[in-house]
Amino acid sequence: MRGEPSCPRCGGRVRAPGLFADSWQCDVHGTVYPLQPVIPPSVEALGAVVHRTHVPLWMPWPLPVGWLFTGVTYAGDERSGGRATAVACSGPGPLGGPGELILVAEELGVGLGARYAGIDGPDPGSYMNIEKPPQAKVLAAGRPTPLWHVYRTPDDRAVFAGEALGMWLWAVMWPEQAGLLMYDELVLTDLRDAGAELDLVPCGALSPRLLRP
Repeated sequence: MRGEPSCPRCGGRVRAPGLFADSWQCDVHGTVYPLQPVIPPSVEALGAVVHRTHVPLWMPWPLPVGWLFTGVTYAGDERSGGRATAVACSGPGPLGGPGELILVAEELGVGLGARYAGIDGPDPGSYMNIEKPPQAKVLAAGRPTPLWHVYRTPDDRAVFAGEALGMWLWAVMWPEQAGLLMYDELVLTDLRDAGAELDLVPCGALSPRLLRP
C-alpha cells in the first residue's frame, strides 16, 4: 500500500522540503514530521519501522488472548528518522465484541497521539490531571509506568497517556469499554529490543482505525 505523506496532527497534505523551507510543512500546523503511509501488518513491516525509528515501537507482548497485530505507521522521514510510531492491535474486547488498540510513542509536540485520541494537540497537557493518582499502569520495557485518563475525547473511545523512556506513551482503545484492558497491567515491549521474537508476532487484517481515527 503506497500513498503520500500527511500531517500527523490532521491528516492533511504536506509540502516536502524545498527552496523556501528545509522541513515538511502543513498549511494548518506549520512545520511537522510527515506521517508516512500506513504499512499493512506483516513481520517485514515491523522490521522496517524498527530500523527507522528513534522512539519506541510499543506492543503488548505477549498479546492478549485472541489479539493480533493489525498495522503500523510512523512520523518522520529519511533525514529525521521516526519521531513518532503507532502500532495497532485488534482482538476480542473484555466485554465481548471486537476491540481495537493503538499504542503511540512520540516526542513532544509531534501530535500523532492527539490525533488518534481525537483532541486538539499536540500533547495531552490540560486533557489529563497528573495531580490525581494514575488510573492505569503498564509495564513498559520492564518499568512500571503510570497512565492517566485523557478527558474530553470522543465518546467512542478510551484514551490514556503517560511517559515512558522519555517519550509520550498513548493508549487509545475502541470502543470505550475496551479501556478495561488497561486495568490488567499490560506488559509492553519496545519492539526495537525484540530481536528474533518479531518473527512470532501474529498478524491480522489492517486496522481501519490507523487510517481513519
